Amino acid sequence: MEWKLELVVVPVADVDRSLAFYRDQVGFRLDVDHRAGNFRVVQMTPNGSACSITLMPGPAAPGALKGLHLIVTDIDAARGELVGRGVRASELFHFTAGRRTPGRHPERADYGSFFGFEDPDGNGWMVQEVGGGRAAA
Repeated sequence: MEWKLELVVVPVADVDRSLAFYRDQVGFRLDVDHRAGNFRVVQMTPNGSACSITLMPGPAAPGALKGLHLIVTDIDAARGELVGRGVRASELFHFTAGRRTPGRHPERADYGSFFGFEDPDGNGWMVQEVGGGRAAA
């Protein structure tokens, strides 16, 4: 039996504001924007991902989603791209002996370098580097 995560609901207060943020600033592809009466489905997908998000008022409070990870092969380029599009991203960090340490992981170890950002409602995302050491070699 295969179990595939293909859709995550992101709770937002204003679907149009969030759509603009994820499409124009984060660079997600808009897959569906469908309205039927009061019901609206907005589905978006990060470039290269098999998993999409749906922007929806409720079922949780806007901003309640924390800790989703986006995986990239070049953490510096990814952060630069988001900051260039106006996203407020944290500085790069890694962990040393269980402590958060500024900067990218010194060996560019897979799963070792991070930065974070939030959408307009406060939903929190982490960006994590996998394959960066191989890409830089």
